Amino acid sequence: MKKYISKLHYLTHDLPSRSHIEQTEIACKAGANWIQYRCFSKDDEGLIKELHQIASICDDWGATLILTNHYHLLDKVDAQGVHLENMEADFIAIRNIISDEKTLGASANSIEDIQRIAHSGVVDYIGCGPFSHTATKPNDYPHLGVAGYTHIAENMQKNSLDIPVLAVGGVNIGDVDSLLSTGIYGIAVSAAVNHAEDPGQALKEFYRKTH
Repeated sequence: MKKYISKLHYLTHDLPSRSHIEQTEIACKAGANWIQYRCFSKDDEGLIKELHQIASICDDWGATLILTNHYHLLDKVDAQGVHLENMEADFIAIRNIISDEKTLGASANSIEDIQRIAHSGVVDYIGCGPFSHTATKPNDYPHLGVAGYTHIAENMQKNSLDIPVLAVGGVNIGDVDSLLSTGIYGIAVSAAVNHAEDPGQALKEFYRKTH
């Protein structure tokens, strides 16, 4: 089942000064149509309680809500899918658990990851990175840069890999045009919005660049 995938994914984050609910409200009011809830600071009870409010906000604004990793909560909250950061996950088994109705996203760091995930036949989109330095999801993977995404897009075209790939990890507003010119599908942002002086305005600028 071919699903709608936005060209701009906004990820909430565990921030000391702004709740995930507040982050979601700001993003939706600014025009975000894809919210990825990325919370690692609560137990399931806390996640469900917060997600009920976040799902209501997303529903009011017509935004897609995706959970990071917590696919076991999909039958308890009104979310449209899940994004798995574990690249070694059994995507077919998880697809069977969540059903074809839900959107399934995956993380990748290389064209080899993309090929393997795409060949599973059950993933709807891939977030690939890091583009550059990111403190949101610290890792030791090499930075892809614009050249890395150019290589990925060319390889995908050559091998007829038809799956949306989004650049993620340290993407700033000044990077968007050059990234999209590589031929990749879109971008995912977190810190560039969350740590901006005016998060709503920052998100509006990203939206304008990607739509």
